[in-house]
Amino acid sequence: MAFKFCPQCAQPLQERELDTVMRLSCLDTNCTYVHWDNPVPVVAAVVEHEGAIILARNKAWPVPFYALITGFLEKSDPSPKEAIEREVMEELGLQAQGTHFIGHYAFPRQNQIIIAYHVPATGVITLGDELVDYKRIAPAKARYWPSSTGLALRDWLIGRGHEPQALDLPKL
Repeated sequence: MAFKFCPQCAQPLQERELDTVMRLSCLDTNCTYVHWDNPVPVVAAVVEHEGAIILARNKAWPVPFYALITGFLEKSDPSPKEAIEREVMEELGLQAQGTHFIGHYAFPRQNQIIIAYHVPATGVITLGDELVDYKRIAPAKARYWPSSTGLALRDWLIGRGHEPQALDLPKL
């Protein structure tokens, strides 16, 4: 989101170099506001259910895009681990049976930092409001997309002894 005015004093913001990076800051010498534009933390899950990986398609995404379960780390979440367990329940109706850290991944296009977990889960899949479809993929047949959450899937698959191939994504 690009700000035009200072949220503290309503004066115009202007780009200037701070610590070798161009940042929006307030022009008013009495105000110290700087828009640091820090990445937003997002949690992601390689959900394993009945021996398969579950990929889901969000309502806002075009066919054929499916991805990991993701969600924002909320202020009310005690930890990223609890946040992804909440997201798996909200999005798929599944109960986490363990949560294992995979890694963290930059997603510069959305200014996000992805905190990824492997989440074995049980229950009956019931899609939440944001999803329209899901698919099951055997880990040995899974392919990854070459960015953010796809790299988390790749790393998890490699850790399980698989040699995953990258998807050829269509140009949008």
